Amino acid sequence: MNTIRFTGIQVREGKAAPIEDTVVKEERFSLFLNDLHFTDLVASANQARELGAGFVICQGLSKEVDAVEVTGKEIRVRARIAGSMEKEIETTGSIGVIRRPPGEVVSDHSITIAEVYGITREIVTDLWRQTGGVHCSVLFHAGEIVARSSDVGRHNTVDKVIGHAVLSRIPLSECVIGCTGRQPRDMVVKYAHAGVPVVISRAATTDQGIAAADEFGITLICFSRQERFTVYTHPCRVRDL
Repeated sequence: MNTIRFTGIQVREGKAAPIEDTVVKEERFSLFLNDLHFTDLVASANQARELGAGFVICQGLSKEVDAVEVTGKEIRVRARIAGSMEKEIETTGSIGVIRRPPGEVVSDHSITIAEVYGITREIVTDLWRQTGGVHCSVLFHAGEIVARSSDVGRHNTVDKVIGHAVLSRIPLSECVIGCTGRQPRDMVVKYAHAGVPVVISRAATTDQGIAAADEFGITLICFSRQERFTVYTHPCRVRDL
């Protein structure tokens, strides 16, 4: 179960009353990369295999994942890593130190305004409706939603849907990600490492998020709510603008 019940006192219009509320759980996982402890991840306890695979791809640690095994709170990923980076991982063991700039996303994939609206409607999940305490992401490919994720962290939801694509051999250059979270630079860099060409968010971006999307060739769409959205970069991929 990803939720737990807690009691509290709710104040509404100046009146207090006891309530029982549904609250989302958070768990701590240890991620091992090629048998070396790499980092700990705080996440919701679902789609752990996808989380591990997507994390490795979105951090730019590898272009592909060979295998993921989950035992209890341990996520073990096997992936082919460049020799110089593997040495750096062994030396530092620190997620904050391992950084490789992504390349430009090369993709001729495009979508329509109607598809932007449709993906936006799919972004929220039942767990979000139940608790309001999670972020959500969806993966759109070949005209349909092929993966969705809810998690306490917005980074994790993206890692999970990308991990689903990696494990299912879905080409990310033909995918669109829809999500609830803000889109600063670090989020955009994740998409660039994965090779995702189009991102739709219900939330805002930042100046550096826009700069990164422009630099890496990503179509960044934000404030997508009801019947409106804003395209900040590479609008050519929304073909009926």
